[in-house]
Amino acid sequence: MRSKIREPVQSQSQSRVRDRFGAVLTASMSVLSVEAVLGGIALFVWGRTRESPDLPYSGSGVFLLVLMAPVMAAAGAALAALLSIGVVMPLLGVAGWFGRRFSGREAWWWVPVLAAALTFPSVLAVVVLVEADVLTGLGGWLAVTAALAATALVARRLLLPGRPHLSGGAMFLRVALYGTLAVVAVGTLAGIGLYAGIGYEPPRLGAEGVAGTWSDGKGGTLTLTTDGKATATRVETFELDDSFETVVHKCTGTGTWVYDPGAGPWSQEVAVFVDDCPLDTWEVFGTSEHPKLFAYIGDPDSWDLYILERVDHAAPSGPRKDEPVS
Repeated sequence: MRSKIREPVQSQSQSRVRDRFGAVLTASMSVLSVEAVLGGIALFVWGRTRESPDLPYSGSGVFLLVLMAPVMAAAGAALAALLSIGVVMPLLGVAGWFGRRFSGREAWWWVPVLAAALTFPSVLAVVVLVEADVLTGLGGWLAVTAALAATALVARRLLLPGRPHLSGGAMFLRVALYGTLAVVAVGTLAGIGLYAGIGYEPPRLGAEGVAGTWSDGKGGTLTLTTDGKATATRVETFELDDSFETVVHKCTGTGTWVYDPGAGPWSQEVAVFVDDCPLDTWEVFGTSEHPKLFAYIGDPDSWDLYILERVDHAAPSGPRKDEPVS
């Protein structure tokens, strides 16, 4: 008789444990997914503020990305599940134990404290590996800590006594709703910020700013004088052979150059014409203090660049238009 009474009680207890585990897992995975989207937006905006050339989008790359979207989503879900089970849930358990052990009760602030301690070694290892500066490392540590702590705090709500029971499906709907609002808000602010000009733009050089000696750092130089003359010394040029492999030539000779301001800083071009040298048209990036010219190596979709950096300014090689000839 006693065994018959215990069996349904144990079954109900196990069922509640499974339901709670599923709800916490669903909540954690949902929050991690939202944070991944927000992190992607933040990385995109951060990338647009960094000094970089305006690289073209590859049509084949975009098409491949669309085809791979389901696989990437499945991989992301699997990773979120592993992080939830291997990191978030243990963090909640340890935070609860620390709270009961040192505070006499569970306290929410143990979650961010332990999250900061947990993420510090891994972030430090990444910073050392990529040789990042201290400020970048600190920002990355705070961002990872905030993401982990937020996920754990949302899942912790399901474990608190006296709170209404929420199923995994109900928690998923809540996270999806508020997460969508957060993504829309952050995406809108990012768009406004980029439109307002927080993104990177190359310097407007003008013809006088282009005039000077430019070096590829490997012995190749291109000297452009203010009177429109160009001298190339072992400047690399590129062309595709019959098998679509890139063939490199060293160009040495003299010729002319023309600067085209275009419609804005991104459309500036420097066309160089040297006899027997198939020099490409150069585009501009860098900064006002350290401008750079670049040309594509082979297919522009490969994003492989040949870069020249200015090493000095060219002296005028003839009378300026506003100066009389003596």
